[in-house]
Amino acid sequence: MTELDLLADADARARNYVATSSARRAYPDPEALAALSGFDEPLPVQGAAPEETLAMLDRLGSPATVASNGPRYFGFVKGASLPVAAAAERLVLAWDQSAASAVGAPGPAAIERVAGRWITEILDLPRESAVGFGTSASACTIGCLTAARRTLLGRLGWNFDAQGLDGAPPLRVVISETAHITVKKALRLLGFGLERVILAPVDGQGRVDPARLPPLDDRTILCLQAGEVNTGSFDPFAAILPCAREAGAWVHVDGAFGLWARAAAASRPLTEGIALADSWTTDGHKWLNTPYDGAMSICRDAGALAAAMNSDAAYATSEPDAQKNLTLEFSRRARGVAIWAALRSLGREGVAALVDRHRAQARRLGDGLAAAGFEVLNDVVLNQVLIRAGSSEQTEQVRQAAAASGEIWFGPTIWQGAPAARLSVCSWRTTDADIDRAIALLARLLRAGTAR
Repeated sequence: MTELDLLADADARARNYVATSSARRAYPDPEALAALSGFDEPLPVQGAAPEETLAMLDRLGSPATVASNGPRYFGFVKGASLPVAAAAERLVLAWDQSAASAVGAPGPAAIERVAGRWITEILDLPRESAVGFGTSASACTIGCLTAARRTLLGRLGWNFDAQGLDGAPPLRVVISETAHITVKKALRLLGFGLERVILAPVDGQGRVDPARLPPLDDRTILCLQAGEVNTGSFDPFAAILPCAREAGAWVHVDGAFGLWARAAAASRPLTEGIALADSWTTDGHKWLNTPYDGAMSICRDAGALAAAMNSDAAYATSEPDAQKNLTLEFSRRARGVAIWAALRSLGREGVAALVDRHRAQARRLGDGLAAAGFEVLNDVVLNQVLIRAGSSEQTEQVRQAAAASGEIWFGPTIWQGAPAARLSVCSWRTTDADIDRAIALLARLLRAGTAR
């Protein structure tokens, strides 16, 4: 089989997978999971035929995937891949560029530069900001918080690059009590001991309470949220950020999915004041519905991010805004191309319509589940619906039964000390009929559990 024949075979298998995405189980059945043992074979002494390897991958791997690219997967705020974004990814793979800078990949560099400009425009963030296209909100948060620490220490006369941390002036970190685990992970990896991180008290929806915000000064990194992971709520930026800026603190906003609320007029008020922050992170693979492994670090002071992430070498010098100087990765694929493709194909109106539709569907889901007897624990302001089904045991029974049905999938969580479940409406494939189907299934499972 020639190279082109093999690629055509892969494309045909991928086309079949996508064509059947709406009919697939939301989570693989036990048989498909058991069949994964077929991959557990010794390392071959002699290589297998490429077409046989591809066939095995499809035969065993495809049935064992979760249908996050389908319409009824409500877990982890995962958006299905827009066709144009997935198609762009295929082309990027064919290009096989090391998109570190314009020297090695002039085409991708030009496209990602435009994508970065469009990101600041559609999110209405400071136009001078640098935009790095990284692997995830985790990696991008590390970049932004590294820039924050380096900048604050520099203002105190400490050269972090030359002197490191030993003997450096101490900095304080303040985060929300409900901060996402990726923020905590970034802080831990950067050496900010979690026992020393100061927690800002929150209200009943997980929003930082400005009246109880710990003191801020020019040695403080403050991390806020646009879209709390369980409730979808937003910290009150307009009340907090002016005070933080006056104090000289660096404010970082974790907006993995909630930052996209700025793209729609109806939800934009939720983000009032957010543009006063110093840095932001968001994902493309959530609400923008680009393929996975695509996120953004956005930094108001472009030079601060470029200096913190700089990886120029004698054999590889490049422009300050080269992606290798804005992200953790040196050798990287052009992740921003799929984001560019999504933005160009959707436009402002298309992105706004996606946000508006998912918010309306989340309200429809919340109202339907409440009418069915579930306790809806959050104000459904975004695309998150947080529920309980009577007792903790019944909540988990309903969730597991829903997963076993193959109809829908959503995950467990802990909210205010007790088990709960959260459903995220995020896929461009999800229709109102899919929402009604989910409501009907969960209502039936709740009634069956109550009857027992």
